[in-house]
Amino acid sequence: MENKRQKIEIADIFRDNAESFIKKHVLCVEQRKAFKAITQCRTTVIGGNTQECDNCGHIRQSYNSCRNRHCPKCQYIKQQKWVDKLASNLPPTKCFHLVFTVPHCLNKLFYINQAVAYSLLFKAAGKSLQQTASNPDFLGAEVGAVGILHTWGQNLSYHPHIHMIVPAGGLDEDMGQWIVSKRKFFVPIKAISKVFRGILCSLLANAIAKEEMLLPDNANKFKQLQDQAYKKNWVVYCEKAISNAQSLIKYLGNYTHRVAISNHRIIDYKNGKVKFTYKNNRKSGIKESIELSAEEFIRRFLQHVLPKRFCKIRYFGYLALCNMKTKLSSCFELISKTSFLPILEGVSALEVIRITLKKDIFSCPECKTGKMLIKKMSVP
Repeated sequence: MENKRQKIEIADIFRDNAESFIKKHVLCVEQRKAFKAITQCRTTVIGGNTQECDNCGHIRQSYNSCRNRHCPKCQYIKQQKWVDKLASNLPPTKCFHLVFTVPHCLNKLFYINQAVAYSLLFKAAGKSLQQTASNPDFLGAEVGAVGILHTWGQNLSYHPHIHMIVPAGGLDEDMGQWIVSKRKFFVPIKAISKVFRGILCSLLANAIAKEEMLLPDNANKFKQLQDQAYKKNWVVYCEKAISNAQSLIKYLGNYTHRVAISNHRIIDYKNGKVKFTYKNNRKSGIKESIELSAEEFIRRFLQHVLPKRFCKIRYFGYLALCNMKTKLSSCFELISKTSFLPILEGVSALEVIRITLKKDIFSCPECKTGKMLIKKMSVP
């Protein structure tokens, strides 16, 4: 028995192919944990409770969530609270949306050194943004940013990149003036792309020299990979400043507390084949469908399971946690505009659902007037 919202779920695909997949593939500890959690989420295996309406006697079975951060059915509460908190911490100004990507030739290096490589990717993206923004020829100010790591493309391919939310302005050296960005973006994209490439390659080379990272089997020296990388276009994508920062935060919030794909994108699963929708960015984001074998679908999904305790959201500049009471406070004072106040801080999980979905989960679905009360707890 289980609780289900979609006709086809990732958990179904995992359960049906668990034995054969695990026999064929070697999984790391975190991948095994994620695999097990997803198959057991909201089933009798991890327990639950029986609820009964105090008015009409309607009975409903409810099962526990696995709470694994890679499960497509969990993390909703954490996601909503993060979105709410970030919206209140961002200065009340327009925001840019940046995406830092690495060329495909570095994918293998990144995959076999995930924890170190992802951290260096964050460091390079944050450093290149701050270094170019502080240049007097550009903005000449200290900026802030929120970085979010994604490792997937729309078709579940391995594609490590960082999304950044960057307020359109920054603090001068004395923290006495808010300098507004008057351009489409305060740093030329070609300039920041070159700085990002140089910083990341330097960081990777140092890590390999110190034996903190392993080279993939297709390279004897990092110089080989670096030469290949320098022949490619390093893309730093930037959207025009968005006045409604909350919409951008909500958009990225959909990807902060889950991995790769959600259940609603799966449109068919039969005869060992999985069909799902994706946006084809090479065709201006046209929605298309792709069909993979169940084994390949699971393999692609699991390659996006993050290392243990790896933090996929990081803050830079005046948005860094150490600067919130000083520099960030100065930003709000200097801008002097109405800011967003958090509404979910300190609120219980049930209240978060009631506020965001405008729904009382304990209201009886049958009589609509009674309350569903827990009658019996079941444990695994």
